[in-house]
Amino acid sequence: MAETPNPTRMELILSRTRIKLARKGHKLLKQKRDVLIMEFFKILSRAQDLRDELNAAMADAYKDMAVAQAYHGAAEVEGIAMAIDSNPAVSIEVKNVMGLKIPSIAAQVSEKPLMERGYSIIGSSAKIDSATESFSRALVMIVKLAETENAIRKLIREIEKTKRRVNALEYVLIPKLEGQAALISFRLQEMERDSFVMLKTIKRKLDRAEEEEYSEAMRKRKRSGNGSNGNGRNGAAA
Repeated sequence: MAETPNPTRMELILSRTRIKLARKGHKLLKQKRDVLIMEFFKILSRAQDLRDELNAAMADAYKDMAVAQAYHGAAEVEGIAMAIDSNPAVSIEVKNVMGLKIPSIAAQVSEKPLMERGYSIIGSSAKIDSATESFSRALVMIVKLAETENAIRKLIREIEKTKRRVNALEYVLIPKLEGQAALISFRLQEMERDSFVMLKTIKRKLDRAEEEEYSEAMRKRKRSGNGSNGNGRNGAAA
């Protein structure tokens, strides 16, 4: 059931104030939506480049690992891989885009000297070193791609939510408030017309009453005058 606003001037002022605030909020939300969409396409382009780079880096890494397995054997390569630290340090910072917090992730993967890589250099070869370096580079790209993919998901959700709010304001709330304001204004105009007609009717009745009172007074005066004239003539005849 539609709400029936009170047809008062105060309610009309409140409705117009709500319309003004709703239009201002609609404008700000549209600006937020546009900024988020621009940020989305910027990150999407970067994510596509990272995917291509990661695919190339992983292809090189698996190629180096295949060469190392062919030279040392799969068991020896697996043993060397188990000796390497597989938990690199990761730092996370928060980036604020129009109120949306997007995490910025950076993997602290640095190229270590041969003696600090976690495996013996005596039983390994340059092929193992090449595979290790290739996978380290790929790991950095994986972390960067994870950051962009996470940002894309957050941006999509926020864009959809902002679009729903913009549409709700534009197509539901603002038209509803404008309709209420128009209805209140129409009712006030009707009340003013009714009051004007009522006042005109009252004035007409008062004028008619005054005219009748004046006419009655004039008739009484004439009757009084006629009575005095008649008495005078009778006295003169006597």
